[in-house]
Amino acid sequence: MSKIKLLIHEIFKQGEIDTGKNKKNGVALFLSVHLKEVYNLGIDERTLVRYYDAYIAGTRNEISIEPYKLDIFSKYIGYDDFGHFSRTFIKKNDEAKSTTVKISVDDEEVIPGVNSGIVITLTNTVETTQNFSVPEFVKQNGLGIMEIALLLCLVTGNVVFSNNKKISNSSSFPLSLMSGIESGTDKKYMYWDGERYIATDSSFIRPGLEVKAMDEHLFLHFKKNTRKDTLTVDNALGVTWYSKFYGTVEFFTMDGVDPENGKELRKSTSFILDKYAGKPKDSIDVEE
Repeated sequence: MSKIKLLIHEIFKQGEIDTGKNKKNGVALFLSVHLKEVYNLGIDERTLVRYYDAYIAGTRNEISIEPYKLDIFSKYIGYDDFGHFSRTFIKKNDEAKSTTVKISVDDEEVIPGVNSGIVITLTNTVETTQNFSVPEFVKQNGLGIMEIALLLCLVTGNVVFSNNKKISNSSSFPLSLMSGIESGTDKKYMYWDGERYIATDSSFIRPGLEVKAMDEHLFLHFKKNTRKDTLTVDNALGVTWYSKFYGTVEFFTMDGVDPENGKELRKSTSFILDKYAGKPKDSIDVEE
């Protein structure tokens, strides 16, 4: 798998984590806004969708991507640039060049992961041979196996654990960690992306997209229910609201106005839920 393909996969994966969405268009819209605000990269969400189709879905030919964009994509997921990503990224189940480290202390051979309970993996992106010798002061001061392991980590600059999570000497952190700390309500504005409100610092995103002042209550609680088949009278009556526009009914988690057509919402009734929600009639099994 090419490094560019891996990178596109990872930025959409991170976008899903940061937004809680799994639809490519919603994630692409978020990425377009976020990359503009944080990295000053002007990229349309439609371009990002084309990248998705080319490198993830495989529904179109792969597209050439400018190097500076690859650098910014890499920064978004916690790397210094695309070169750093290419050298250090490790994908689960991908083949990697690994070396088993054997440590000899006082003529006793210790093999990490076999007779010590320690697993040390040195992963390289180029064909090189790395030799490590235990300094004399380590032997003289009687450092244990754990201390030696930590010393090796300092020498190599990174640790790769058995679950493929990596801690490196880079000062960059994945945005998912920061997104877990910030709720988004500290931003000045928000916009509706079709399912929920997304926080932003920009008063303008693109033509046709309305950006409004941050309303913490709406931002945290107002969402469209995109799975009408899960709604029933038992679980949705009294706790959902709906709008009906040209025969199409959409359900929401709280009262207000439908952001897409401006219609006032109404509290869902048993009739509305029975008719427009629940399992589609053609998917109901016929009992014999």
